[in-house]
Amino acid sequence: MATGWQLSGNYFENCSCDVVCPCLMSPNAQLTSRPTRGVCDVAMAFHIDTGNYGDARLDGLNVAMIAHTPGPMADGNWTAAAYIDERADEGQMEALGAIFTGAAGGPLAMLAPLIGTNLGARKVPIRYQIDGKKRSVEIPGVMQIAVEPLPTMREDGEMWAATGHPVNPDWLGMAMGVQGSTFGDHGMRWDNSRRNGHYAPINWSGQQ
Repeated sequence: MATGWQLSGNYFENCSCDVVCPCLMSPNAQLTSRPTRGVCDVAMAFHIDTGNYGDARLDGLNVAMIAHTPGPMADGNWTAAAYIDERADEGQMEALGAIFTGAAGGPLAMLAPLIGTNLGARKVPIRYQIDGKKRSVEIPGVMQIAVEPLPTMREDGEMWAATGHPVNPDWLGMAMGVQGSTFGDHGMRWDNSRRNGHYAPINWSGQQ
C-alpha cells in the first residue's frame, strides 16, 4: 500500500546567477537558458513546520540540498548532495530521503532525472532561521547562506512572481544572497554573495 505524506513549511535558495536568474525568467523556455556564469552552483534550504510520512512525524526538521550544473539546467548532468537534520531518527531519515529525492513523488520528482552524479546525504546540525523577511541557514563547516528580498517599491517590501518553480509554482519571492553566503564541501567551494535568490512557503503532498 502506498505511503501518503504531506508537509508544510518554508524554503529559500541562493544560486550563482546574476539577479534575476535566467533559468526561470528569460525569452527562452524555462531551465534552457545558459546560467549567467556558464555554470550554476545552487543551495536550497527547507524548514518543515508540520509534516508526516506515513506514521513518521517530520515537524521541526530541516533539510539542505546543493547542486552544480555544468550548463543549462534542462541539459541535466547535475552533481547533487543533501544534508539531513541530525535530529532525524532512522524512520525520519528514510522519509526525508524519499521526499527530497523525489522517490515519493511530489514537487522534487521532476528534478530527479536531471541529476547525473548523486553524492548522497549525511546527517548534520542544520540551523534554519527566519528573521523578518530574511532567511538563513548554517551547517557548521559547510555552508552559511542567507537571502533577503530584492529592493521594491511595494509597501510590503516583497517582490514575487508565479514562475511555475516546482517548490511553489504560484508564489516565489525574488531575493539575493547577503554578503558572506558561502558553501564548501565535496571538493566544491563557492561564494554567492549578492547573487540570485528565491524564497517561498511550501505545502507539499504525495505518496510513494
